[in-house]
Amino acid sequence: MLVEDDEPVAESLRRGLLRYGFTVEWASTGTAALAVTDPYDLVLLDLGLPDTDGLDVCRELRRRGDVPIIVISARSDETDRVVGLEIGADDYVSKPFGVREVIARIRAVMRRVQPAQKAAAGPDRYGSRLLVDRKAARVRLDGAEVALTPKEYDLLAFLTEEPGALMSREQIMEAVWDANWFGPTKTLDVHVAALRRKLAGAVVIETVRGVGFRLVLTESTDAE
Repeated sequence: MLVEDDEPVAESLRRGLLRYGFTVEWASTGTAALAVTDPYDLVLLDLGLPDTDGLDVCRELRRRGDVPIIVISARSDETDRVVGLEIGADDYVSKPFGVREVIARIRAVMRRVQPAQKAAAGPDRYGSRLLVDRKAARVRLDGAEVALTPKEYDLLAFLTEEPGALMSREQIMEAVWDANWFGPTKTLDVHVAALRRKLAGAVVIETVRGVGFRLVLTESTDAE
């Protein structure tokens, strides 16, 4: 949910989020935001709202539950940052900001939240052969542990978040390496090649030329 009263800013951010595969519900006031009943995974919250202070909205949202909240505001004063974080915000982004920075902050916050949720449910199974234990950061293929480097594991964990979804090179570099990575992306190809070799037969990592990669689970071909 995006809570922002400046329509041009909201529309620009909404378009950027849609390009990265997010679904966005927009509220232009604090009252409208607090009235939303549809479930949402994260809140982007402006503080300078026309009807109420965004800090009060943040406080009320936190009282209602544990949904991640990222404050986006022109208020760059340290006091506002500290207060926002102390009353329950998970991160704070000062205006002006770039869409890439916001996307990176969203992914970072969601990665902090999701492991705890996944750990409670135990390791994730992908197909009949691959097991990813996010709590222990371990991967097993046919019951045997696969030796992955830290970045190989991070890459696999990211790609298996949405099997079958096309992930752009930019998305992967931001999520697995660094939001400010501006160097060559050859390292990504090297890590993808390593995963293909180590997980051969369990997954296929398809290359979409000029765009990125897609992880596809393969069916077991073991004899009945």
